[in-house]
Amino acid sequence: MIDLAITADHIRSTIHGYLDEHPDEKPDLATILGLLDAGADLASRKEFRGHATAGAILARPDGRILHIHHLALDNWLLPGGHLEAQDDTLLEAALRELTEETGIPAVAVTAMADRPVDIDIHPIPANDAKGEPAHQHIDFRFLFRTTADVQQLQAEEVTDAAWREVESITGECLRRRVSAALR
Repeated sequence: MIDLAITADHIRSTIHGYLDEHPDEKPDLATILGLLDAGADLASRKEFRGHATAGAILARPDGRILHIHHLALDNWLLPGGHLEAQDDTLLEAALRELTEETGIPAVAVTAMADRPVDIDIHPIPANDAKGEPAHQHIDFRFLFRTTADVQQLQAEEVTDAAWREVESITGECLRRRVSAALR
């Protein structure tokens, strides 16, 4: 088993920092904090009660947001994915996923904050090919800025990329928060 650098304490402190700004979401995140209290390793993708993922919302100076077309899901999404052993923080994981999927160099990207702009919990269907039952992703979404453009798409996962208006972000809460942060 691979030991991940992201600890339960880091995930817990990230959630608590997030709840300082969004206390109304405490009921939504109580189950996740309960899993941490019960000793769940949310950094491990083998934790099928729910595990952490890291997402990136990347904005250009004109306010457009990068979307990628995900190969396996055949859908336009924001960049992001599972945590890896080399990730020390959730923010680093989001930046790594962004650079892997788009080829945009990390030095060309600036985080707008060290805490997520959104934490989204969503169901993932079973994947028999990977031997994975249905489970939950706890997606820690971070907001970044860049003046760079997409370089080399990660062909195994991404078929296209497009800069779209903020209004194209699915999820009203995320769309509202990103719009406010970019003002």
